[in-house]
Amino acid sequence: MNNPQLDTDGHLRHLLSIEGLPKKILNQILDTAESFAGVAEREVKKVPLLRGKTVCNLFFENSTRTRTTFEIAAKRLSADVISLNVGTSSQSKGETILDTVDNLIAMHADMFVVRHAQSGAAHLIAKHVPPHIHVINAGDGRHSHPTQGLLDVFTIRKYKPDLHNLRIAIVGDVLHSRVARSEIHALTTLGVPEVRVIAPKTLLPAQVEKLGVHVFHDMKSGLKDVDVVMMLRLQNERMNGAMLPSSQEYFKTYGLTQEKLALAKPDAIVMHPGPMNRGVEIDSSVADGKQSVILPQVTYGIAIRMAVMAILAGGQSANPMPAGGGTQ
Repeated sequence: MNNPQLDTDGHLRHLLSIEGLPKKILNQILDTAESFAGVAEREVKKVPLLRGKTVCNLFFENSTRTRTTFEIAAKRLSADVISLNVGTSSQSKGETILDTVDNLIAMHADMFVVRHAQSGAAHLIAKHVPPHIHVINAGDGRHSHPTQGLLDVFTIRKYKPDLHNLRIAIVGDVLHSRVARSEIHALTTLGVPEVRVIAPKTLLPAQVEKLGVHVFHDMKSGLKDVDVVMMLRLQNERMNGAMLPSSQEYFKTYGLTQEKLALAKPDAIVMHPGPMNRGVEIDSSVADGKQSVILPQVTYGIAIRMAVMAILAGGQSANPMPAGGGTQ
């Protein structure tokens, strides 16, 4: 079956999901992001790869980190950026998503970054646009958040370069987390030998083991000797009915404290895709502690999103950095 994310030559055309992407594509994105990581240190934080291109951010859900880092990434690639305020757009007057997209295509948009509460929204747009236009999924319902999964893997690789020798724990609301799904697919595709999920049964998808993870319901056994601890936000807005006794009870059992972190390896890193609920899934002493790499995750998100856009705009180019730095 053809992968709608790839063109006939096997190059990336859209980024809709980690699932189904070959290992070489994931490594291409990670390696390209490495070449962009230093752009922020320059006096002129720009390269001309997307000069003359228009990137449209279509965010039908609230976002701070994702939307802002996509905007920064596109501008650092010298693109023109349009961020649609959906609350005041024609969407609020009854216009369909595809009508909105068609109007933006008529204004010569080249790339769409889409976040939507409905799973499959980015796929729908990708099927609709002409071949020269690219779509990036910035999060759709519970389904997928590919750039977040990639930036998390990029962060892990920065601190723990040997992915083939890691034990990684993902803790919390896996059931409602599109980030967890993207991360699991990325980590297993890239050869991480042991990915654990730690959560109460009510916050795990049915048959989650089929994703290739080891399931734990107890923090003591689940965190033992892990190299990376990824905490997930409790997504109360996606929960139907009471799935937990209380946030205080959840923190007592599944919240990451210094005491629980001590069960992991001494040099384990702590991650969180944000936004954090301090005192619910993570204690402030851990979030702000020496093992936390939560803020570097945000920084690396810009490099990953630059890499994805550059690869989409340039076909198979694995090293899109212009000779001599390419500043303008």
